[in-house]
Amino acid sequence: MSRAAMTIRWFAIYLGVLGILLVLTPNFLLSTFGMPETHEAWIRVLGVVVFNLGVYYWYAAISEARPFFKATVATRTIVVVSFIAFVLLGLAPPMLLLFGTIDFVAGLWTAWGVHADRRASSAPATA
Repeated sequence: MSRAAMTIRWFAIYLGVLGILLVLTPNFLLSTFGMPETHEAWIRVLGVVVFNLGVYYWYAAISEARPFFKATVATRTIVVVSFIAFVLLGLAPPMLLLFGTIDFVAGLWTAWGVHADRRASSAPATA
């Protein structure tokens, strides 16, 4: 498994766990991070979406879907920028930045993996 695929696989696990927590115990998760509890279905719906994204990430990792790896670097940057905007506009609590930061740092890790894999594949073979 390539370095980039490994980063995607770990992010898939994070998304899977986060999705399950959002579906099964959303208010525990929200209150743990200082966010207001909710009794609406939207948070559980989000949990299903997050879990499903984790499944996509998992299968992309095991199939070495390099274009997907590169795309996630950009989209995870969009996440943190969007979350910063939401907080600055007063639409979300600052704790949301924790989740955006996790996405961004994981995206940087994947970018590093893509770059390291490219360097390794272009290095001259030694006998």
